[in-house]
Amino acid sequence: MTHRRIWLVAGEDSGDQLGAKLIRALCALSEGPLAFGGVGGEAMAAEGFASLFPIDDVAVMGYLPVLARARTLLRRIRETVEDVIAAKPDVLVIIDSPGFTHAVASRVRKKLPDLPIVDYVSPSVWAWRPWRARGMRPYIDHVLALLPFEPEAHRRLGGPPCSYVGHPLIERLADLRPNPEEETARAAKPPTLVVLPGSRRSEIERLMPVFGQTLAELARRAGPFEAVLPAVSRHRALIERLALAWERAPRIVHGEAAKLAAFRRGRAALAASGTVTLELALSGMPMVVGYKVSRIEEVVARRLIQVPTIVLPNLILGENAMPEFVQAECEPGRLVQALLPLLTTGPARDAQVRALARLDDRMRLPGDEEPSRAAARIVLSATRAR
Repeated sequence: MTHRRIWLVAGEDSGDQLGAKLIRALCALSEGPLAFGGVGGEAMAAEGFASLFPIDDVAVMGYLPVLARARTLLRRIRETVEDVIAAKPDVLVIIDSPGFTHAVASRVRKKLPDLPIVDYVSPSVWAWRPWRARGMRPYIDHVLALLPFEPEAHRRLGGPPCSYVGHPLIERLADLRPNPEEETARAAKPPTLVVLPGSRRSEIERLMPVFGQTLAELARRAGPFEAVLPAVSRHRALIERLALAWERAPRIVHGEAAKLAAFRRGRAALAASGTVTLELALSGMPMVVGYKVSRIEEVVARRLIQVPTIVLPNLILGENAMPEFVQAECEPGRLVQALLPLLTTGPARDAQVRALARLDDRMRLPGDEEPSRAAARIVLSATRAR
């Protein structure tokens, strides 16, 4: 029996995780044998995937780091394109990391115009640089969206056909949701405040001092509480060093299990903007969001950002249910004022809890299908169409 050949190209750890789940789902759904190739990381390797080169070679974010490694990146793009052309697979699936994966896809399309190309994870065209949606049409045949509002955004902006396949966090609800004992812990005194100053070095360096001052003022105004800070492993030393300057020391925990345990027991959170806000929301924890970028990034963002909120749960709900404080507004006084009512029972906390409860209906797939399975169905249909 002929193997269907599926080439996957991921460019960083999050894409590697998605790719691994996609491989499992593809193998489960396929009626015949599959062959895989392309670029991936450790999670995909655990599924038997052999990467063309280490994913760390292309896992670069930010303008300066990209410029510093431009020669390596261009070489790896060229090698990936040559590999796809030589393999002539039945479908090419690019996974997130648009700076790398879209460079590959656009070049492959010129050489193999009939090869179906699927983009797993839409670039944030709904937030900034909306012209990218139309620009994707010549080389992307189908976009697999993680957020429920993205198909309409692509339709409005003239992008490629786009289907909502669900966010991978949907598959982790059992890990995020508290059991009865943990629900009781959420309501216990003193309350637990989960503090999340970001996952990138620049975020941590800007937000740790502000969050530390916020906790000190909150302790004076709210009374006793426990602050738990789940530290990102690769920045553990930085976080521990910056936390030494905090007047109100947090309990720093490490590892995914400890982070999820904090999410299930925390009464409220003070968090940087990012995917972690969606994790918190799906765990049912009210939050206040703060964020700071450099002055240059702020000027660029003000010109390009097209959305009324940077908080993912707010975008999904279509309302600013979770308060956010950006740039100059991200300061201890405002953050404390927003956090105070979340640590006690009252209208502000109740309103957030009700809003968070609506997320399930917005994000659930028909028949409660798993996101990786929904994505795999579309990828397999692309190979049949060819």
